[in-house]
Amino acid sequence: MAALYLLLVLPLVSAQTYHWGPCPTPKIQPGFNLEKYLGRWYEIAKLPTSFARGKCIEANYSLRKDGTIRVLNSQFYKDKIRYAEGTAVVPDARESAKLGVSFSYFTPYSPYWVLTTDYTNVAVVYSCTDIIRLFHVEFAWILGRSRFLPADTVYYAKELLTGEGIDLYRMKATDQTGCKDD
Repeated sequence: MAALYLLLVLPLVSAQTYHWGPCPTPKIQPGFNLEKYLGRWYEIAKLPTSFARGKCIEANYSLRKDGTIRVLNSQFYKDKIRYAEGTAVVPDARESAKLGVSFSYFTPYSPYWVLTTDYTNVAVVYSCTDIIRLFHVEFAWILGRSRFLPADTVYYAKELLTGEGIDLYRMKATDQTGCKDD
């Protein structure tokens, strides 16, 4: 039965990064301040995803009146700007750097863990989902408040992820050249 499940699920995760075994549990940003994190972040690098294949990728986080967080992602893909709007929540205020994000009313919240941020330059984000504890699908992002970060900042972010046991073999830089800013 597990083999059949794997045959059905593997095509769905082929554009993602997956590994055998359960998800790692990296350390998160202590004393995370959501208010300071809100605003625009540019994608500097990421592990592959099926939902963000374009260039000029950015995310904008803002607080809604109901206390949830509006997530507005944009990318330039196939000759036009495409948007995806979602909702983020903080399920446990004691671990406020562990958010959940969903882009549909019909899907559960996916982990969105802020491993580190200085709020003004860089953030390192990780997400992982166990698939019946046989393997896991993971995502990792290096984000910047500007479209380009110094090489030593990107190196620091990659070292942090690697130190937490996250395989960056498939991490790729995001093309942020020729982008139009608001």
